[in-house]
Amino acid sequence: MRWVLLGGHGMLGQDLQSVLAQAGEHFWALGSADCDIRVPGAVTHAVRDADVVVNCAAWTAVDKAEEHEGEAFMINAVGAHNVAVACAAAGVRLVHVSTDYVMPGDGDQPWPEDAPQAPASAYGRTKAAGEWAVRQASPDAYVVRTAWLYGAGGGNFVKTMLRLAGERDTLTVVADQVGQPTWTRDLAELIVRLVNSGAPGGYYHGTSSGSTSWHRFAQEIFTLSGLEARRVAPITTDQFPVPAPRPANSVLGHDAFDSNGIEPIGPWNERLAAALPVVTRGT
Repeated sequence: MRWVLLGGHGMLGQDLQSVLAQAGEHFWALGSADCDIRVPGAVTHAVRDADVVVNCAAWTAVDKAEEHEGEAFMINAVGAHNVAVACAAAGVRLVHVSTDYVMPGDGDQPWPEDAPQAPASAYGRTKAAGEWAVRQASPDAYVVRTAWLYGAGGGNFVKTMLRLAGERDTLTVVADQVGQPTWTRDLAELIVRLVNSGAPGGYYHGTSSGSTSWHRFAQEIFTLSGLEARRVAPITTDQFPVPAPRPANSVLGHDAFDSNGIEPIGPWNERLAAALPVVTRGT
């Protein structure tokens, strides 16, 4: 198949390139300079020869979106709509990457794929609008929500924790937000499995299995790196104020993958152990 990766030079896009190359697939990775998804004509031109398009392009600066919601909306909603319209017109299968931030973020149970959207932040609102636009314009599209991403190809929590470990004796990390740390390599492989499965379009949750807090995640990074986990002290969300509200419960359920016989991503801690040598190589 011929794949087009929009936002293909980001952290997920880089791992998608690697996975597709190893599988012998033909692909084109396009950054914003190659295809501005806010421009319908640019998108139409970019996807015209594709069999599959993966839209990784997004405004992901969560806090900045609080003051720049219109700009974020142009990429996360209008841009997503442009991609979906172009793919539908060309008969191209679309995978649209979304986020846990479209969920309310409360409660203590995993969010099912069909849970009502109720975002609490500007970023979440723009991504929720993008999901709606994609499903309206391209009903067969896959909307893959993910969360807590880390990988070799960009800045992320894992790299930040290890950098700070070399600068400080003690770190404080939020302990009352729970989610699923997810390696972008695992997500890339999952997206390819999903497309190759022929499963019906709809919502799918691309996150690791299990769940943990940011604090416990940091401790596990330290332990696997040969550092003392007790150097990481817990704090509450209230003690670490940021402009955009964070979901207390970002855990996503995986029923859609299970019901379609698609192997989900393994437990977060096992995948972190496998990922760490790759993610930290050269840092």
